[in-house]
Amino acid sequence: MTTTASYETLPGLDLPAGRWHGPIWLSDEPLAEPGRYRDCIGAFDRTGLWPVLVPHDERFAATGEDWVDDRGRLAPAVHKVEAIDVSETLSRWWDPFCCPGGTGCLRPYGANFPGLARKSQLRVDPLAEAGNTGSILARRGTYRLGLVAVERPADVPAALGWTGMIKSTDQVAAVSAVLRSWEDRFGATLMVLGFDELELSVAAPPRLQGRAIVVAAEHRAFSVRSFSGQPGNLREYAASLVHRRHWRFSWE
Repeated sequence: MTTTASYETLPGLDLPAGRWHGPIWLSDEPLAEPGRYRDCIGAFDRTGLWPVLVPHDERFAATGEDWVDDRGRLAPAVHKVEAIDVSETLSRWWDPFCCPGGTGCLRPYGANFPGLARKSQLRVDPLAEAGNTGSILARRGTYRLGLVAVERPADVPAALGWTGMIKSTDQVAAVSAVLRSWEDRFGATLMVLGFDELELSVAAPPRLQGRAIVVAAEHRAFSVRSFSGQPGNLREYAASLVHRRHWRFSWE
């Protein structure tokens, strides 16, 4: 991509030292100036490089950061994303058998995935929201800055051939398809991409419990491992999603 080579010299952007690891540019050290993340989001329209925060994780060092080179990645799959049916995918990932002693953890639902939640009305700019939330995260934690050439943030996992969800599925294009759908319906924007976790800024979260319950079902289908061993059911989890502007998923 022609913008990649000139990115580090764009006026108004002062990137830290870093280098390319296959399809992702990573800063060598943790981000010392959190505002740089917001600056990179502001420049996305010009650069075509979406910034992600990469949290510190000892497993990166243990694997030699193979997740970003040809030895540890799945094949890039952005070209497959558009053809994926998100509702069918989440229905396939819906696992009614992981509840101990029945389907109680799925209440108010049961063995069948309830379908997708309706689109929320955007009231704030998703990219501005992601820039603000990401800068706050960068200030509070230890993250390197990553840059990936994509047309939209949701495509980052597919572009990288990310394997963070490999314990549940090897369909990285389907992961990006779900993220695209959440971008479109909730203004949910990828901010953090870790070894086996990702975090989203949410510009238009559900405002009512009824809508949040359906979103909760989508979350559970997307990442069953995030729910494994947790007490309660989807109705209780949904209460935490009302007006919540930060979603986190893990496949530990």
